[in-house]
Amino acid sequence: MRWLGIFIGGGLGSMLRFWLQGVVQMATGAGFPWGTFAVNASGCFAIGLLATLLEERSLLGPTGRLFLLVGILGGYTTFSTFGLETWRLVESAEWKLALGNALGSVAVGLLAVAGGVALGRLSS
Repeated sequence: MRWLGIFIGGGLGSMLRFWLQGVVQMATGAGFPWGTFAVNASGCFAIGLLATLLEERSLLGPTGRLFLLVGILGGYTTFSTFGLETWRLVESAEWKLALGNALGSVAVGLLAVAGGVALGRLSS
C-alpha cells in the first residue's frame, strides 16, 4: 500500500509541478527560470510545514506521510528534500555538513549536468 501511495502521490506532484512551472514562466517571460524557482521555493516551504506538522504533531500515520512527503512533494520537487535535509543539519548545529551539502550538491549537480551534456553530444 505504501508503494501505491508514493506512486499516486508522485504522479500528482509531477502534474502540479508541470502546471505551476508553466503558469509562472508564462507570466514572467523568458530569461530567468522563474517557474522552476517558484516550484523549488514553494516545495521547500511545503516540506518544512508538512514535515513539522506530520512528524512533530503526528497528524498522519507513516503511509500518509509517505504519500505527502515522498510521493507528492517528491514528484513536485526533490529540491524540497535537499532543503529539509540541509535545514536539519543547521538545526543540529552541523554547520560544516550543512554548508558542504549545500555547496557540494549544487557544484556536483552542475558538473553532472555538464558531463551528461558532453556525453550526449559525443554520441550524436
